[in-house]
Amino acid sequence: MTFTHAVVWLDHHNAQVIGFDPERMQEHRLEAHAHYTRQHRSEVRSEHEFFAEVCDALASMDSVLVTGSHTVQADLRHYIDKHRPSLANKISGWETVDHPTSAQLVALARQRQQQAAKGLVPRP
Repeated sequence: MTFTHAVVWLDHHNAQVIGFDPERMQEHRLEAHAHYTRQHRSEVRSEHEFFAEVCDALASMDSVLVTGSHTVQADLRHYIDKHRPSLANKISGWETVDHPTSAQLVALARQRQQQAAKGLVPRP
């Protein structure tokens, strides 16, 4: 099933990617893989691998609402700006939320789409 809109909720360990259209939604979960090594800054490489997986899951979407804590949003935004700039134009918004249900995420994304269609939401 192919969707053109998505909402993603993430923290530094998990991501919940939900593709949706007016009638359906499909959820996909991603988990960060910890690679503990004695090398300096190995946690940064693990985070980059995780963000790369998230970006890959969002690459085919036309619009994406990113949700989660402010910190992880800032880290993902930095990663996208530096490593995946083509995805930046697909981000329709950034919302700070705390562990919503899948239905709440899709409702929020649909609400943002309606507001954007009316010109009420500026592009990020």
